[in-house]
Amino acid sequence: MKNKYNVKELEEKLDRCRNVNLGDVTLDDVDEISSIKIDKRKPSNERILEFITKVKNPYIFKVNGKLVRIRFSDTDKTAEDCLTRVLENLYR
Repeated sequence: MKNKYNVKELEEKLDRCRNVNLGDVTLDDVDEISSIKIDKRKPSNERILEFITKVKNPYIFKVNGKLVRIRFSDTDKTAEDCLTRVLENLYR
C-alpha cells in the first residue's frame, strides 16, 4: 500500500482542497460522488487513500447534482455521535 500512494502528495492535495472557497466552486468543478468507485474489499485505510486519489476534491463533491461540502472539527466526537444527537433533538 505504501508504494502505491504518494502520501506527501495526498497530504498536499488535502491541504489545498481544504481551503477552497465554496463560492469559487461550480458543479462542473467537482465529482458526482456516485461516480467514484472504491473497492469495498480493501481495508478502510486503503479505501480512504483511494478515494482521496480519485476525487478532485475530497471535501466538496456532488450528491444527486447538489453541491455538498464536508468539514471536520477538532474534537473527539464521531460523526455517529453528532448524527445521534441531531436525531435525538428532532424526536424528543
